[in-house]
Amino acid sequence: MNPLSTARKAFAAVLLGALLTAGAIAQGPTPKHIYPEISTAQHDLDAAIAQAHRQHKRVLVDFGGDWCGDCQVLDIYAHQAPNDQLLAKYFVKVNINIGHIDTNFDIAKRCGVDLHGVPALAVLDNQGHVIFAQHNEFSDMRNMNSSDLTAFLNKWKQ
Repeated sequence: MNPLSTARKAFAAVLLGALLTAGAIAQGPTPKHIYPEISTAQHDLDAAIAQAHRQHKRVLVDFGGDWCGDCQVLDIYAHQAPNDQLLAKYFVKVNINIGHIDTNFDIAKRCGVDLHGVPALAVLDNQGHVIFAQHNEFSDMRNMNSSDLTAFLNKWKQ
């Protein structure tokens, strides 16, 4: 075999590997699966309200999508202390998948949420009545701190 041909093949293999690696890096890590199937939204919300009623808690409704970086950050903050304890003690959290901001608008509207940015949160009482609806306050979550979520939870706990 010709040494020049072998060198070309080796170069092509290295170049292909570099391009594949660059593509994987550009896509970033696979987002965590946080939001359930779009079709389960109403059932999930009804179940959360029923649970909140039984446990004398409020419902925290989180509208977003797995593709949303700010939603991913909110989920990370929700699992950090003291937010995880506040959520467990005072709230039943339900995630509503809004697709690519193109579905479950009816639920968002009933919760008073304007889906111009996600994540968007609503707080309901244990009967399902809206107490508070966010309007883009956490849609830039990646530039916020865990303490911002803590303040929100403390404000809307019972």
